Amino acid sequence: MSGGIRHIVFDLGRVLLRWEPDLPYRALIPDAAERERFLNEVCNSAWLLKTDLGETWPDAEADLIARFPADEAMIRAFRRNWHAMVPGEVEGAHRILDALLAAGHDVTALTNFGADTFDEVTPRFPLLRKFRGVTVSGKVRLVKPDPAIYQHHTRVFGLDPAATLFFDDVARNVAGARRAGWKAEVFTNPEQARADLARYGIAVGD
Repeated sequence: MSGGIRHIVFDLGRVLLRWEPDLPYRALIPDAAERERFLNEVCNSAWLLKTDLGETWPDAEADLIARFPADEAMIRAFRRNWHAMVPGEVEGAHRILDALLAAGHDVTALTNFGADTFDEVTPRFPLLRKFRGVTVSGKVRLVKPDPAIYQHHTRVFGLDPAATLFFDDVARNVAGARRAGWKAEVFTNPEQARADLARYGIAVGD
């Protein structure tokens, strides 16, 4: 592989899979301001990190309901409507994955994802079965940007950190990968990812 990169690692949510938790709540909470409050203050990313770390949904719900009892119905609706929050693939991203694999590149995935929801979503998206392997935070009970999860992924899949290129949509996770010795770039869209790959000497056609 040119440019010294021998391993390419992808995050999943908002890189290869769309993640839009507001979609079902547009009907459940029609008022935009109230919906924004709920998703920013109640069922927010900090709360989801608990399930990404392996906490069960009933336990995560119980803790949140204790803090926000008036929101109980909407809290319980989150897990019931989870699949509607992943409505499809990020347009064009799968073509990058397919091109890399067709060219013989080593490609794995590293994702903050609940163990159960990952197992449920995998049959929906064949691209999730194309990687050489996937580290799922909820299964290993480690989350990005904890250095331990990058070390785990490196060890399990036999990566050379200095020869590894990582794409994630969250800047702090990219920073964590760089601290682990990886090359890493923030994913904004497939076109930018193609440009980033090209800078590392990896050509991916349209």
